[in-house]
Amino acid sequence: MTSLAREVASVARLDLAEVLRSRWMVFCGAVYALLAGAFVLVGLRESSLLGFSGMGRVLLSFCHALVLLLPLLALTATGQVVNRAREDGTLELLFSLPVRRGAFFIAVSAVRYAALVVPLVVLMLGMAVLGRLAFGQEVPWGFLLRAVAVSAALLLAFVGLGIAVSTLVRSQARAMIWLLTLWALGVALIDFGLVGLMLQWRLDPRTVFLLAALNPVQAARMALLSGVTPDLAVLGPVGFFLAHRLGGAGLFAVGTLWPVAVGLGAWAHALRRFQRSDLV
Repeated sequence: MTSLAREVASVARLDLAEVLRSRWMVFCGAVYALLAGAFVLVGLRESSLLGFSGMGRVLLSFCHALVLLLPLLALTATGQVVNRAREDGTLELLFSLPVRRGAFFIAVSAVRYAALVVPLVVLMLGMAVLGRLAFGQEVPWGFLLRAVAVSAALLLAFVGLGIAVSTLVRSQARAMIWLLTLWALGVALIDFGLVGLMLQWRLDPRTVFLLAALNPVQAARMALLSGVTPDLAVLGPVGFFLAHRLGGAGLFAVGTLWPVAVGLGAWAHALRRFQRSDLV
């Protein structure tokens, strides 16, 4: 094991202990479980939604909620990691030891991301097994794998943005305002918000579609829905347009690769600033 890998592993153990002590993973798991339980109880009915019922309907409804919830969880989990460590003296104490800044940054980012992704993957697989064994439902494994991939990409996007806010904004109070603003923009700039802007200010439709595609939340939403109803109006006006231009495979690629690019870009910029800035 290289020196950097040892440093990353050591800091990761410390941060994981902090995450477990604060019960953040328990909180994430409880939120996911409450959502999943509600949708399992309500969704496993004989009624259908656009011909999509049973376990597939449960997963679709669950993913609709996740698209709005995951960015908020990711931002709150990461948006005050670096600035809080700077204010309480953790960075000064830690870097008095032979630990590089890059090792600290990689470790806390990986631990926070894993704390969000692992409970979600376990729960979604548990939902599929429960639906199969307890309710005798056919599990749409293709859509399940698509949902896991898109959710992981969306979490990566907002973990990167949250880490960037935590690094660039030193005040925890100001950082919280930025986090809420990012989440509100991500939620607002989907179909209903963009169409409202287009109607209010007479924006060119191509501008609206471009804004929608640049929003990681909208990109993830289109990728999820295109796996279920790639040619129906449930995609919304933006998704309906792009589905015919790009197709289901194209929407899936946009919904996974673009959030990953956003998250990694924000994370790389924050790492560069963190390595060059003062610790206090």
